[in-house]
Amino acid sequence: MIELSQPPAIALMGPTASGKTRLAIELAKALGGEVISVDSALVYRSMDIGTAKPGLEEREGIPHHLIDILDPAESYSTGRFRDEALAAMQEATNRGRLPILAGGTMLYFNALFHGLSTLPTADPEIRRQIDEEAALFGWGKLHRELVRVDPEAAARIHPNDPQRIQRALEVYRATGVPLSVLCAETRSPPLPFDLIKLILAPLSRAALHERIRLRFLAMIELGLVGEVRALYERSDLHADLPSIRAVGYRQVWAYLEGEYDLETMIERGIIATRQFAKRQLTWLRRERISLRYASEDEGLTDAVLRDVAAYMKR
Repeated sequence: MIELSQPPAIALMGPTASGKTRLAIELAKALGGEVISVDSALVYRSMDIGTAKPGLEEREGIPHHLIDILDPAESYSTGRFRDEALAAMQEATNRGRLPILAGGTMLYFNALFHGLSTLPTADPEIRRQIDEEAALFGWGKLHRELVRVDPEAAARIHPNDPQRIQRALEVYRATGVPLSVLCAETRSPPLPFDLIKLILAPLSRAALHERIRLRFLAMIELGLVGEVRALYERSDLHADLPSIRAVGYRQVWAYLEGEYDLETMIERGIIATRQFAKRQLTWLRRERISLRYASEDEGLTDAVLRDVAAYMKR
């Protein structure tokens, strides 16, 4: 048997509603692991229903990390995630446990797999200017500006992703250098783990769409509107915060503001979640070195465990 050159870790990726949470817990139970969330919404407290956050009972005693660590008024950077995920992975390894990274925030996975570039810190004045322009002209116009100054970054950033559009324009305006160029010039050190990459997804797009529809309707039944209303009534929260821009939350927030009725909100929430899943799948198709599984597979956990065991015996 060939010894792994670095400690092992599992990266469990997949689109929303694919069953990653359940599989991660099953793997952790079987392999003596700890789950490290790779989800930009699960970091927020008081946001449970709309994020499908696993409750304490569902976690079955398995330690989970990077969940409920921030107030919704706070922001969480990709750099901070990478630092805290690496620390959690190392601490789990030191305890003799297997780190299991599980989630669907592909930007975070990308930071772990490929490192981060050294970029300028946030400039509040430039951000304020960009926000004012967005309010006047819309994010579509700002995305078109990004196409002009940094076409490579614009190709990777969706026109409806204001947070990433803002950051790319902020970097360009602060430095005069496109974000894509700065990202190519400097990178943080490689991940000090031997990663076993797993991708979980339903067999067909139609099956995924149906899972998304049913899950969003279940969230409404569980009280998603009430959960968002509690956030809406806070004086320190607003629609432009990263927490409130999370899929599902921004649609309910708009409903509470009277932008559209309940039925339209539900329809838009489902559509937005499907669009989010499409972007996740597009990113995942570029992940060539990985093991892929169907969410519908009745023997899913056993199949994954066999493959992981075979990988670790290389």
